[in-house]
Amino acid sequence: MYMAYGWPQVIPLELPNCPSTQKIVYFKVVNSLLLVVAPTHIELWTSSQHRVRLGKYKRDVDSIQREGENLRAVWSPDTKLIAVLTSSFYLHIFKVQMTEKKIYVGGKQPTDLFLSNISLVLSEQVPFANTNLTMSNFVCDSKHMLIGLSDGSLYNISWKGEFCGAFFLDMLPNDGSGANKLSNHCSNGSTARGVQMGDGPNHMNHAMSQNSGILHLEFSIPLRSLFVLFSDGELIQCSVSKRGLKHAESVIVEKRFASREAVCASVAPDQQILAVGTQKGAVELYDLADSASLIRSVSLHDWGYSVEDTGPVNCIAWTPDNSSFAVGWKLRGLTVWSVSGCRLMSTIRQIGLNSVSSPVVKPTEGFKYEPMMGGTSLMHWDEHGYRLYAIEEGSSERIIAFSFGKCCLNRGVSGTTYVRQVIYGEDRLLIVQSEDTDELKILHLNLPVSYILQNWPILHVAASKDGMYLAVAGLHGLILYDIRLKRWRVFGDVTQEQQIQCRGLLWLGKIVVVCNYLESSDMYELLFYPRYHLDQSSLLCRKPLLTKPMVMDVYQDYLLVTYRPFDVHIYHVKITGELSPSSSPDLQLSTVRELSIMTAKSHPAAIHFIPDQLPHDDLSISDISSTHEPSKCLILRMNGDLSLLDLDDGRERELTHSVELFWVTCGQLGEKTNLIEEVSWLDYGHRGMQVWYPSLGADPFKQEDFLQLDPELEFDREVYPLGLLPNAGVVVGVSQRMSFSASTEFPCFEPSPQAQTILHCLLRHLLQRDKREEALRLAQISAEKPHFSHCLEWLLFTVFDAEISRQYSSKNQGAVANHAPSLLEKSCDLIRNFPEYYDVVVSVARKTDGRHWADLFSAAGRSTELFDECVQQRWYRTAACYILVIAKLEGPAVSQCCALNLLQATLNESLYELAGELVRFLLRSGREYEHSSTDSERDSPRLLGYFLFPSSFRKQSNDAKSPSSKEPSVHIASVKNILESHASYLMSGKELSELVAFVKGTQFDLVEYLQRERYGSARLEDFASGLEMIGQKLHMGTLQSRLDAEFLLANMCSVKFKEWIVVLATLLRRSEVLYDLFRHNLQLWKAYSQTIQAHEAFAEYHDLLEELDGRLSSTANTEVVI
Repeated sequence: MYMAYGWPQVIPLELPNCPSTQKIVYFKVVNSLLLVVAPTHIELWTSSQHRVRLGKYKRDVDSIQREGENLRAVWSPDTKLIAVLTSSFYLHIFKVQMTEKKIYVGGKQPTDLFLSNISLVLSEQVPFANTNLTMSNFVCDSKHMLIGLSDGSLYNISWKGEFCGAFFLDMLPNDGSGANKLSNHCSNGSTARGVQMGDGPNHMNHAMSQNSGILHLEFSIPLRSLFVLFSDGELIQCSVSKRGLKHAESVIVEKRFASREAVCASVAPDQQILAVGTQKGAVELYDLADSASLIRSVSLHDWGYSVEDTGPVNCIAWTPDNSSFAVGWKLRGLTVWSVSGCRLMSTIRQIGLNSVSSPVVKPTEGFKYEPMMGGTSLMHWDEHGYRLYAIEEGSSERIIAFSFGKCCLNRGVSGTTYVRQVIYGEDRLLIVQSEDTDELKILHLNLPVSYILQNWPILHVAASKDGMYLAVAGLHGLILYDIRLKRWRVFGDVTQEQQIQCRGLLWLGKIVVVCNYLESSDMYELLFYPRYHLDQSSLLCRKPLLTKPMVMDVYQDYLLVTYRPFDVHIYHVKITGELSPSSSPDLQLSTVRELSIMTAKSHPAAIHFIPDQLPHDDLSISDISSTHEPSKCLILRMNGDLSLLDLDDGRERELTHSVELFWVTCGQLGEKTNLIEEVSWLDYGHRGMQVWYPSLGADPFKQEDFLQLDPELEFDREVYPLGLLPNAGVVVGVSQRMSFSASTEFPCFEPSPQAQTILHCLLRHLLQRDKREEALRLAQISAEKPHFSHCLEWLLFTVFDAEISRQYSSKNQGAVANHAPSLLEKSCDLIRNFPEYYDVVVSVARKTDGRHWADLFSAAGRSTELFDECVQQRWYRTAACYILVIAKLEGPAVSQCCALNLLQATLNESLYELAGELVRFLLRSGREYEHSSTDSERDSPRLLGYFLFPSSFRKQSNDAKSPSSKEPSVHIASVKNILESHASYLMSGKELSELVAFVKGTQFDLVEYLQRERYGSARLEDFASGLEMIGQKLHMGTLQSRLDAEFLLANMCSVKFKEWIVVLATLLRRSEVLYDLFRHNLQLWKAYSQTIQAHEAFAEYHDLLEELDGRLSSTANTEVVI
């Protein structure tokens, strides 16, 4: 798994010394060297820790005018020769030679880098120079190279500059002997034979080969396969004999692929997968080990981008371990995918879910910071997979380097744990932090400079079983990190550190097991170091190995080592003495089992012990504390096949295929807080996540008895799972995010951890097996987890959904009724033990069709009883959700009665927003009930979908005045009485802030109420006491109180309630309101002025009096003059 992090870096390239084509000709990374062939020059860089240009060759202007620009190039496998074909058909062969000039970092620190010389050793025009042919790319082996021509032929050239001639790949009709002959037309008269095994017509005629030019070549030395892509989209696979590309007869056609729109291809030899880029912008993956069958196709179509946005696929690059591949498009962007189809990284910003909303390729302001905006021309991974180098289409000025972290789960000889999720880059660790918080975060942990500077890059990382210690190995040595104490432990003796070349890491309890390579003797050994001290004096054991190990694993005191082709050795580790600095412990290794398995299957990529799973009732304390030699192990092969190996008899049982990684979770019976002890293992592939449970039979690993995961546990195709948190019952994954800044050209790539719970699946599994006590114990352990309520809801929802489907199928098949408790009833009984029960039940009801509510509540309990319990517990929001269910199951009359009671309770608790929802529901449902509506939509109304406006009150009163109208129904009158009663209660106590919240929340008609209660509850005794009391109630120093006063003032002005207007306007210092009131009533002004001046408490309003007095006096003088 590969995930981008940080900002992309830029490597500047030499500018051409004359006008030239703005396109890089060739680009490749081999053995920490980066070669760039531009139209006019060649550059050689390092791709290691320090990116330095080691050498260059710049052609002069005369050479370019005479022989043309560089057009095609290839680098020999030993990196010593470079072949370049120019636009005028001149072949140039350059020699790369390292000098003795060492490069120093910062002028002081020596490195292993030396400057290089690039010299021209051959320049000759090719024989097909005057035929107006166009050329494909080069492919080569150690002695020869091939180039495809537009006439359909392949031209062979040796690295010595010898022109061996051209030949055609041409299939003749079957001669009846079971093999089809291939006629090759070569300049030297040689012939070759080929076999076609593809679909379609059983021949490839000669005309097709000549009329369809060769567009692209792909050659795999490990597979000895040559892939030829023609300009009409045809793609064929040819086998190449051990003699290599030298002889034409050694190239034999084997298969023809089904794709007819291919534009480029790239092969993954370890996985034996061919990735084919198409004209439509998709990438098709073909299984070379299975008759070139199509595995799957990936594209950005599901992310809202069509071929019009990205263009066709331009290039494909596999990671060094062949687990992922990068795709670059002609018009825009690049993306990294896993083989299973998970999108790990993309430079294209996510905009919409369909192509209509995706942006057109225009350099707009919003997308000026997007990398590879103009398309991707070439790209290549470094040898460790830490950097992806890419060149933008039409650019020859720079290389963009994307930094990647990887997590090679279950691969090779380094052990892994699902408890601690670690992504490691070239010089840092990205650790998923999940302690003491529900939110997962990524912690960037840089390695000590003193270590990584000498031992760059990180090669192996292993976490201890509890996830609290990390072992990290670079080019040499080993360091340990204590996550609790945040401390590093290193070798005290640098000489000892440099003697270790780690090829794998394992944790054996508190011991670090290092697979060390001895370069002097070309041998391998196991070193056992205690975690408290890294030193030769503390070495517990040194175990020589037969040869290079293929896969290793540890379980308790047992160590598994495998060699090629498939030899399994199992050792028992016995430790005497205490593992502490104060004692002298001794470690002994004894061989307990050796197997040699003969199989034609692909090599194992990972092997893990499977502990013997005994029923809980059969386990005693001695069984838990003692160790048993595992008799089975799980094997993941390079091609994705997952199988179970019986170590006793050597039988291997196939389980599933297309798996990328897996986690063994059984055998943790001693951990009381482990939520996944009922699971055997989990795996992840293109089908998503699968959970495997032990069966009840005599054979607990019988495949047909396994229960696998429901679809809801599938991860999003942007989230790649990293591991598990067994104490939380969640799967932890990671996805890409991008953050943009105006100060940087490119965005910052940020891995974002994601969590997905599996608790509901485990609970359902236990209930299906009638393990109610175990399910309750598991749920109680999880009750404090933040995702617990969500898990219970998903449990009930999935069980109820399955119950609906079961009833439907049983009804069609006429199944016999079963009186045993259903899984739905068991689930309800389980959830009833927790206070979340009431909220979970109604939440599930709201997510399902109302026609099935009767089945749900027959198991969960009567809806009115659940409602009453919620009201009694004062869970009013949950109780309100039950109103709709009651209306459906018990009838509208019962639901209205419940809603009225709940309305009164919410008003008493000042929950005015909820009260407003209930009011609107009651008015609507009451009117429906009154008119006896039978409309299906009204039979199951939505709580927030049909609310009325406050004019409904006035409409009812206006209708009442009409002779033809009816009096308001008793139901609506009850709602109105409850609201008016509460308004009177608030107004009597002058709780004005609550009154405003009440009016806004319930849409209560305050104007009508004030008109009626002018001399009732809304009456003020006198101005002085009213001003003092209301000022104390409103607390005018806060913004919300002033807004409430403004709201009340507006309503008082609507009904011309002068007593309240004067008081509120004074508190708000609204002089314009007071002026309009007093200028027509000077007697009121005098009384107001005398009252303000007579009370010391109102001294703060004297300035307001002076302002009003001045304005009123000027008004009076103006009237006198007139």
